[in-house]
Amino acid sequence: MTEPAPHDPAAVALELERLRAVVEVGFARVDGSLALLVQRSDQTDKQLADHETRLDGLERARWPLPSLAALLAVAGLLVSAWQATATH
Repeated sequence: MTEPAPHDPAAVALELERLRAVVEVGFARVDGSLALLVQRSDQTDKQLADHETRLDGLERARWPLPSLAALLAVAGLLVSAWQATATH
């Protein structure tokens, strides 16, 4: 089978059909890649939300430590002041 002449309408139609097929394959690949990126983005969003929840829990569990340290420091100061006044 020989190639039709370049100005032949059948040749133009054949080339357009080939181009359409190539574009469809390209769009299918791009669509698949975008779907994969969206899926990964959703997974990342879920992980980030999970980490935020866990971090909030850790911060709530940690809040008494600075208050407890300040309270112990004040208690230590009071005990040392009491001992200083009791010995004199």
